[in-house]
Amino acid sequence: MSMPLVKHLIKIFSLPAITFIFLMPGIIVPFSAQSQNVRPLSLNETIDMSLKNSPALKASSERNIQATTRVRQALDNKLPNINVSGSYLYLANPTISTKAKALGGGTDSAGNKTAIPHIHQAMYGILNLSLPLYAGGKIRYGIESAKYLEQAASLDVEKDKESIILNTINAYVNLYKAEVTVGVIKDNLAQSRHQDSVFSRLEQNGLLARNDLLKSELQTSNIELTLLDAENNLKIANVNMDLMIGLPETTIIQTDVTEFDKKFSEKTIDEYEQLALQNRKDVLALSFRKKAATSGIAIARADQYPTLALTGGYIAANLPHLITITNAVNVGIGIQYNLSFWKSKAQIAEAKSKEKELIADETQLTDGIKLHINQDFENYLLSKRKIDVYKKAVAQAEENYRITKNKYDNDLVNTSDLLEANVSVLQSKINLAVAKADVLLAYSKLLETSGIIEQTIN
Repeated sequence: MSMPLVKHLIKIFSLPAITFIFLMPGIIVPFSAQSQNVRPLSLNETIDMSLKNSPALKASSERNIQATTRVRQALDNKLPNINVSGSYLYLANPTISTKAKALGGGTDSAGNKTAIPHIHQAMYGILNLSLPLYAGGKIRYGIESAKYLEQAASLDVEKDKESIILNTINAYVNLYKAEVTVGVIKDNLAQSRHQDSVFSRLEQNGLLARNDLLKSELQTSNIELTLLDAENNLKIANVNMDLMIGLPETTIIQTDVTEFDKKFSEKTIDEYEQLALQNRKDVLALSFRKKAATSGIAIARADQYPTLALTGGYIAANLPHLITITNAVNVGIGIQYNLSFWKSKAQIAEAKSKEKELIADETQLTDGIKLHINQDFENYLLSKRKIDVYKKAVAQAEENYRITKNKYDNDLVNTSDLLEANVSVLQSKINLAVAKADVLLAYSKLLETSGIIEQTIN
């Protein structure tokens, strides 16, 4: 049989291949979607669900509540302290031997001698009140420090929220990439299987060497293994996203491809650095912790000063057959001064060291922010340049397919060349889509480093 006839047979067997390739997504996806719960989600919807269901954010919020309660505890130190105590005592009958006549008993109104009463019980109650008037500034600076730490804890919640937003975007992008990868591998597998069927018929008719058929079938097996890995990665990425946003693990999330075609507003590196220093929650939180450390120095020094308090009390007592005391009220002013003031020197030194540590941390954080801004900005520009390259690759692949299709129609190339050209078009488009996802992720990372991701995304 002549070679033109062989090519004609290949052409006849291969004509449905292109149509089959483009029908595959429409055939496979609806079938799988019917058997499982599919949930289309935009990026903003995913972020909102992630913030509502994040255990880390809930834990951070509880730490903020704890800081708020510590402020209330510090404010309570301004209130009076009230203590109540009471006691009931059973007394045994003691043997008393008196040496003085004055203790031998008394006389009643008629002049008769009386004996010492036998006392078997005693009861008393004491109420003490102390209102601090001056404590060397310890109360005032304690409240001030607690409020600074409360503001720092509130900013920590906002910082954790921004980290969760970035992690959600990263997971969303990875899920999209996994979906795209599975799609292109399925298309390649469909083409490879169709090619195997064509080669099998040709081999059965003696028009193709069996070795060529085995090579094609081996390529199909390799694609099948690659697809298994890709589908496994897709399942893991999907389960990870389900857990992040609080959906059942069996929910199939469908990403929105339009999220990756958005245009982004850009600024200079200097502008991003200024935004970071003004908006980064960790920078602001550190400044409040520095103020709290300064207040801590004043608290440590307060031990060198006396404390002054308004005091008051009430005493009631009853010793049956002997004495009853009621309405014994006392009011006064108490002062206390710790003469061992030298012991506070170590506490003051520790507080000063803590303040210096936070100043060093601030410098280190500022330098790190500038470095990360530069890195993230360059990564963003690099991802944008990759898009330009992939756009050219798409145009080149489409032109190559057009030329190959024209040659195929004129029997100048075989079906394998045509399928390979078509796969190149599909692969270049997938690469472009993945590159757009990388731009979104790089831009989001730049916003997170600048401290403005929450207001920009929303």
